Amino acid sequence: MTDSCDILISGGGIAGLTAAAVFGTAGFDVVCVDPAPPITERDVDGSDLRTTAFLQPAHGLLAQCGLWQRLDEYAAPLQIMRIVDAGGDVPEPRVVRDFNAADISDQPFGWNLPNWLLRREMVTRLAELPNVDFRPGTGTVSLFTRTAEARVGLSDGSRIRCKLVIAADGRNSPMREAAGIYVHTTRYGQKALAFAVTHPIPHDNVSTEIHRSGGPFTLVPLPDWQGQPSSAIVWMERGPRAVELLNTDPEAFETLMTERSCGLFGPLKLASRRTIWPIISQSVERLAGERVALMAEAAHVVPPIGAQGLNMSLGDLRTLLDLAQARPEGLGDAQMLDAYHKARHTEIEMRVKGIDLLNRASMIEARPLRDARAMGLSALYSLPPVRKTLMQMGLGVR
Repeated sequence: MTDSCDILISGGGIAGLTAAAVFGTAGFDVVCVDPAPPITERDVDGSDLRTTAFLQPAHGLLAQCGLWQRLDEYAAPLQIMRIVDAGGDVPEPRVVRDFNAADISDQPFGWNLPNWLLRREMVTRLAELPNVDFRPGTGTVSLFTRTAEARVGLSDGSRIRCKLVIAADGRNSPMREAAGIYVHTTRYGQKALAFAVTHPIPHDNVSTEIHRSGGPFTLVPLPDWQGQPSSAIVWMERGPRAVELLNTDPEAFETLMTERSCGLFGPLKLASRRTIWPIISQSVERLAGERVALMAEAAHVVPPIGAQGLNMSLGDLRTLLDLAQARPEGLGDAQMLDAYHKARHTEIEMRVKGIDLLNRASMIEARPLRDARAMGLSALYSLPPVRKTLMQMGLGVR
């Protein structure tokens, strides 16, 4: 059986679901497939307990496609990004610097939401769009392209003919592989633990990134949980240590994470199960092939520092939408996809390299280098024009 549509989206993660909502709302006929049904509950096996911070530039795109109206009530604003260096002999703050969104804007830096909840609200939005066909439990297995169209084979035996394939199918993207696009991977020997906590001291909408060694320990604001202030934590460590922490009994783990947090929020209590993720960087040599555009983790993967990952993905999506709407008759043709590559590739390469350097700096074990990191943070912060420029670059604001 062969169906046809304007755009086939391979991947039903947060980036793929957002792309389906954006292109569906813009009037394109969209089929979105993913081999795994989305898990849309917090405390079930397989749920994604990580959170996503949508930075300011994402707000307009999410509102335009009818998603922000669903997400607004659940979102925790990020008003201040606090960076703490705790690289001294004992795990306590020695340099604390606040980057306040009020210095550059009348809005917060962004808004934080749990990934499982994002999937729930996005799937509900897609069900409202008659021109979007979301098929969870179905994956892409083959790709055949010609200058005029692409044909994609699905795991249920059906085929789809379309003008454009958007590969939003993750770091091991089957559509990227089928298109023969090379990807460069950097491995750090790190893993990240992701989980939720409660704490007695309110977070006051401050996102706190604590640097010692092994990688950053980041607390991101969440709405209160069971009457207590709550945060999402991403704790990056070298791989063996992260696995050890994953398997530590909850009481001992709570003691260790409270110590690693420098006690800034009082005793931390686990408020979810723990999940673990490998940390890598990836970037592709080209963002497109014949009738195929790569976006999100199919195109670039970065360590979870500075909320850059999904916001780079939304930059990809915004560019694709602009190009598609400017020349609807040229959807998916070589002119559109060449323009997409040119518009995004240099910025992506710069951000991947920049975040790679930040991550390497956060992993430093040697004490003299940790001291240099602390001095560097103070020096950057003490120059107001530099501080503002860094904040604007982090938001992706021109």
